[in-house]
Amino acid sequence: QVQLVESGGGLVQTGGSLRLSCAASGIFVSRVAMGWYRQAPGKQRELVATISSSARTNYADSVKGRFTISRDNVKNSVYLQMSFVKPEDTAVYYCKGGSNYWGQGTQVTVSS
Repeated sequence: QVQLVESGGGLVQTGGSLRLSCAASGIFVSRVAMGWYRQAPGKQRELVATISSSARTNYADSVKGRFTISRDNVKNSVYLQMSFVKPEDTAVYYCKGGSNYWGQGTQVTVSS
């Protein structure tokens, strides 16, 4: 059974930083593509960042240069380091593993 558990969300001020974590079980983060997605109220879920099995990373234009995706194969976890956050980064952030496994999401709220 695959489980993805996000943590690290919360309230942060504009310009601040936050680190999201996604602990995986049932899959190996080093063997599948992993990603972070977000969904703001009234909007569709959108890709934030992905990391492939070969550790190639990809970012949405809106977060390039501010967010960094990484993984720890020993801890079987994926991370999203968020820096210089903006109010428009406010959303529920979801971890995705493989083709269609999702976590429950963690709320990130950026205050102006």
